[in-house]
Amino acid sequence: MKLGAAMVAGLALLLSLGTASVAAADPVPGSEAQLLATNFQLPFPCNQTWTGNSSNSSAHQSWEIDFNRGSTADADLGDTVVAAAAGTVVISAHQGSTNGYGNLVKIDHGGGWTTYYAHLNTRTVSQGQAVSQGQQIGTVGNTSKPGNNISPHLHYEVRLGTDYPANIQKAVFNGVTFGYPQQSVTSKNCGNPHTPTEVCGSGYDVIDSATLGSDGAVYLLYNSSNGNNCVTTLKYRNVGTATATTAYLEVEGSTRKTDSGNFSYYAGPVIASAAGKCVRWGGKAGSSTYDSPLEHCD
Repeated sequence: MKLGAAMVAGLALLLSLGTASVAAADPVPGSEAQLLATNFQLPFPCNQTWTGNSSNSSAHQSWEIDFNRGSTADADLGDTVVAAAAGTVVISAHQGSTNGYGNLVKIDHGGGWTTYYAHLNTRTVSQGQAVSQGQQIGTVGNTSKPGNNISPHLHYEVRLGTDYPANIQKAVFNGVTFGYPQQSVTSKNCGNPHTPTEVCGSGYDVIDSATLGSDGAVYLLYNSSNGNNCVTTLKYRNVGTATATTAYLEVEGSTRKTDSGNFSYYAGPVIASAAGKCVRWGGKAGSSTYDSPLEHCD
């Protein structure tokens, strides 16, 4: 819930995780589980400061956190949300009518660890997609189930195992346990500070993406106001150091446009008019390459 806003009663954040049951407990010091837990970072871009609150919502079961940073009710709407740790997206869907989460992204980090990012305004990853720590997965929003009037915020959870709600764990950011019930935290999630929409510009929305191993990701965006596509490749390794990176866009019937060189953060933007035409797009970072088929023909 938005800090300082009226509580929303009756929002049952209950998500079935299967029939298996794993008892939740604090990770044993020095164990693999504890080492993984200490790798989590704040789910926001580098150096941003957000205030988290675990007790400002009647719907919270345990150690969930609602995050805001703006001074007005809608100040955070559309702000970038990033992966707290690397993993695989196992849910990217609107689940409002089911459990009140609205647009939800769930990431499996291995070892029984998962993170939840709820009420998103937009989701920029898809189920089955591998994501790197610090990679954008969506934007802050206020989506929920019909009738729930909530102000924009990020609802964040860390879970270990499947015995809900006992599996909800205390959040750890940069190796430090969150200061429950409320704390302001500055993000050390300092991967690539740029986003696809920032690179391509105002009016562009991500319509497709592909991971480049752990080296980065290539994004295809579209601007419905002018019919232009845009492609950019964002690095997730060697960020800040100039290394070979490529982005390209080929509109059906036209010559391929490519931006290739040694870049510190990203290649692109590569922009071309493609309204009503199919495109090929792709890119390269490190040793990983993605080449799309001829697609997105609308």
